[in-house]
Amino acid sequence: MTGRHATGGHERRAPAPERVLILGATSDIGRAVALEYARAGSDLELAGRRPEALEELAARIRAETGREARTLYFDAREMEGHDAFVAVLDPLPDGVVCLVGELGQPPHEVADAATVRNLLDTNFVGLATVLNALARRFERRGSGFIVGVSSVAGDRGRASNYIYGSAKAGLTAYLSGLRARLHPAGVHVLTVKPGFVRTRMTAGLRLPPLLTATPEEVARRIVRAQRAGREVIYHRRAWRPIMACIRALPEALFKRLRW
Repeated sequence: MTGRHATGGHERRAPAPERVLILGATSDIGRAVALEYARAGSDLELAGRRPEALEELAARIRAETGREARTLYFDAREMEGHDAFVAVLDPLPDGVVCLVGELGQPPHEVADAATVRNLLDTNFVGLATVLNALARRFERRGSGFIVGVSSVAGDRGRASNYIYGSAKAGLTAYLSGLRARLHPAGVHVLTVKPGFVRTRMTAGLRLPPLLTATPEEVARRIVRAQRAGREVIYHRRAWRPIMACIRALPEALFKRLRW
């Protein structure tokens, strides 16, 4: 079975990691992932831009699960500080889950240069720099895992969100290369491609119920996939064949779609 450990047709999960770093911990999916790991027995490093929200989440984790939860300030756009951010992680966590992202306000054709730069830095460039810093340390240690949450939007550029989609496409390609680079060192890299998720980021959008997940649902799938050694997952699963069909559309037809 490609991209997982299996015995007798069933996934064989690794034990819960001792300590996990969550980047973007105050996002809706980030909160859900943090709670899922804590309930499984992991201690946490919670990183994000909103200290009060991080402390609130840490207090909830301690109260509900009894696990350790430390908070750290982190901004993906402040790339000059990423090496220093990673350097203070002591002990180095077993792995990292990166959930940083920003959809922006479509239509993107009206975006000014600052907005374009912010979307690219937040969804790709800043993530690559911090994950590279972590990857170097995991590689030297000879163990670890990196989970990057990309998006189905990165599989093919849509007219309505092509800047966000191009950043996610870059992240997906980056994670693929990182997976190949780190495989010999025993470091696992998982790419997660959610479709629609009901979060603050998608509030106000009309989403199809059968293709729309909750943050808690995505979190459970991420933790299971990481512990099973998966490499690329779509969520919900129906998005894999849907995106295969979309990628196969001829450009002459695809460019006429209005979505």
